[in-house]
Amino acid sequence: MTAAEQVLIDKIKQLPPQRMAEVEDFVDFLRAREDEHRLTHAAAKASKASFAQVWDNNEDAAYDRM
Repeated sequence: MTAAEQVLIDKIKQLPPQRMAEVEDFVDFLRAREDEHRLTHAAAKASKASFAQVWDNNEDAAYDRM
């Protein structure tokens, strides 16, 4: 465990139980948001090859240069 992690744990331990529940909810929110970000990134990466023919064409090249 890093020093930063230990400091965070110590701070959390000093909170009243109600606040600990709020911290847990916030951590769950952050994890869910990170999962959504990873999923969005993976979907974009997976679809890149599928859309390559649509996106990479001479007609759209003028827009790409803007």
